[in-house]
Amino acid sequence: MKLIEKTAVLCSILAMCACGSQKETAELTLSGLNPDNFKTEVNGDSTALVTLRNASGMEVCITNYGGRIVSIMVPDKNDVYQDVVLGFDSIQAYFPENNKTDFGAAIGRYANRINLGKFVLDGDTIQLPQNNFNHCLHGGTDMGDLGWQYRVYKIENSTDSTLTLSIDSPDGDNHFPGKVKAKVTYSLSSDNQLRIEYSATTDKPTIINMTNHSYFNLSGNPEIAVTDETMWINADNFTPVDSTFMTTGEIVPVKDTPMDFTTEKLIGKDIESVDYLQIKYGKGYDHNYVLNTRGDLTKVAARVKDPHSGIILEVFTNEPGVQFYTGNFLDGTVTGKKAKIYNKRHGLCLETQHYPDSPNKPQWPSTVLRPGETYNSICIYKFSK
Repeated sequence: MKLIEKTAVLCSILAMCACGSQKETAELTLSGLNPDNFKTEVNGDSTALVTLRNASGMEVCITNYGGRIVSIMVPDKNDVYQDVVLGFDSIQAYFPENNKTDFGAAIGRYANRINLGKFVLDGDTIQLPQNNFNHCLHGGTDMGDLGWQYRVYKIENSTDSTLTLSIDSPDGDNHFPGKVKAKVTYSLSSDNQLRIEYSATTDKPTIINMTNHSYFNLSGNPEIAVTDETMWINADNFTPVDSTFMTTGEIVPVKDTPMDFTTEKLIGKDIESVDYLQIKYGKGYDHNYVLNTRGDLTKVAARVKDPHSGIILEVFTNEPGVQFYTGNFLDGTVTGKKAKIYNKRHGLCLETQHYPDSPNKPQWPSTVLRPGETYNSICIYKFSK
């Protein structure tokens, strides 16, 4: 009897251990992230990892630190789920002192560049931080007065398939005028659409231009370059840049140039055409495309396909432009999720937006927001196979 009792006790202990192991495994996301690795405090604000899921099995993980998309799991042609965005396994890896990246971030107040960090609004000259070729990039500096991608958003609402984050930006934040209250809502639909909707209000005239800065690699393997993927962009024109990546104010046709994606082609087909000045300046593709969609959310703005996974990404937006960037500055010095090294052109961005430096280009759609108005921007990333 004693032997039987000892055996029963041992079995119970083993069963409890097994249950504990299963519980620990169950706490991980489908993408393998441990939510505990995203819990900390930044300047007194708590960070977390929120997981969205739909009935189809798609999963999106988001941290309120910078409103960043950390992982997106979608099925490939063999119904194997793949993580199709670059990112990190822990919140500390997103801190600017460890990695100065915009991976997955909700960018604000102003996505992309403002020439020499300066603009005039209602007769007042505003001087912003200059953090990229003497321009203001993505709303401010990487250290010190941080842009929104390095701040903690407040979790306003969270369900299985939606997440609303908010941020209060004081008057004079990185020298931007006006007290701005902004929200970002992520919604995951049953047909594998991730809808990102931005809204904002202000108490005095200001400018705003928000976007998402996810780096996609639809192969599910960030060790494979995105140059093998095919791209189609619904744009007959783009805004050329100078050697400092600043828009010149022109809008020019893509026809008969390496910039032309009006017919689907390999991203890598013309990406080394350095005899073409725009490719040379951009070190590849890093340009704003003037969309033909005219804000119509029913029309596809861009489409990417991966030959390895069969995964397709379609982009819809009410914005006039999309910045197509091919990870030209990834250089192998950043190690991401699952110890994968991120090399040059191993991720691509499709950032829906108003055109870069619009505050200094009155001929372009305005980014001015005034009291009593509500800023609204929508981006939809739809996945299929």
